[in-house]
Amino acid sequence: MSDSKTGVKALDSDKTKPKRKLYVGTQALDYRRDHMEVISPLKDGVVVDWDIVDNIWNYAFRQRLLIDPKEHPILLAEPSTNSPLQREKAAELLFENYKVPALFLAKNAVLTSFASGRATSLVVDSGGGSTVVAAVHDGYVLQKAVATSPIGGEFLTDCMMKSLESKGIVLKPRYSFKKKEISPGEYQIVDLDFPNTTESYKLYSTRAIAGDIKESVCRVPDTPFEEAAYANVPMTPYELPDGQTIEIGADRFKVPDVLFNPSLSQTIPGMESIADSTSLRGLPQMVIESINKCDVDIRRELFSSILLAGGTSSMQQLKERLEKDLMEEAPQAARVKVLASGNSTERRFSVWIGGSILASLGSFQQMWFSKAEYEEHGVSYIQRKCP
Repeated sequence: MSDSKTGVKALDSDKTKPKRKLYVGTQALDYRRDHMEVISPLKDGVVVDWDIVDNIWNYAFRQRLLIDPKEHPILLAEPSTNSPLQREKAAELLFENYKVPALFLAKNAVLTSFASGRATSLVVDSGGGSTVVAAVHDGYVLQKAVATSPIGGEFLTDCMMKSLESKGIVLKPRYSFKKKEISPGEYQIVDLDFPNTTESYKLYSTRAIAGDIKESVCRVPDTPFEEAAYANVPMTPYELPDGQTIEIGADRFKVPDVLFNPSLSQTIPGMESIADSTSLRGLPQMVIESINKCDVDIRRELFSSILLAGGTSSMQQLKERLEKDLMEEAPQAARVKVLASGNSTERRFSVWIGGSILASLGSFQQMWFSKAEYEEHGVSYIQRKCP
């Protein structure tokens, strides 16, 4: 499994080469190369480039885990919104290219639910590229009740980056300068010029800084953000990689509130062109919509078992604000309870934790989709073995 950060891939765009050269992982991305583009195999959490996924899996098996996939059954976590075609492509790739002995596909929301010891829950998974709200009942995702939004951590990072740029703050990527010591303890910044650096690499490097700012200073406001109310909030200092210290005020609250009010992004210079942000729903609306699409007899249980997952869900005060907003919008009889691990690492990797629990159960061993079954029934059999 890879999260949205390590799932990024760099490639050399030199047109004279017959085949693109691929570099995988964050370590490869830390080294700037001329003409190198940065691309992701995912869009809104769904695979759009299987060649890159193949390379990432190969890197994970051979260079990180140091295993031969032929010797290990694979449990693969998948988005709750995955299409039958996507599932079959993943199965085909693992059986044909990696010769795995057996495979099981499990939905992200189900694994998050298992990680918290629940078979029924409403999972709010806010990751890098998207936010997905999915109802899980007796260990299965109720597909009719899945709500999605393209607003995730990367969108919020872009909001922060554009807002700072509109105020004249320059975020210098780490590769674009060096520090020269002019006297003991005193440094001068020397700009470096790399004309063959691609726009996608510049953007990746700048986003890395904006993302750290977001994670360091942002906090979800207790009530919906209003410019006038937050005009005089105390400023919070942040030291940039080049040694410059900037002061961040209202943006600390405005950026995270985009999760609750997507149309707020329209007020940030440079983000106005993002399509449909005015029609997108905030987190509370997605939760209510998802629960209302479920049978009446399980709605009460879902309201009392709302699980937060994904890196973006670790934003300060997000749990408290979501619970407060839902209490105002939910039916009076509902007992709203938002649950989240106090450990941000556990929230970010709840899918992986749930997968490790599921794969270790004795009762799970009979559920594998084996290589023999694949060869006998074909790849479409995955739909029956892994509903």
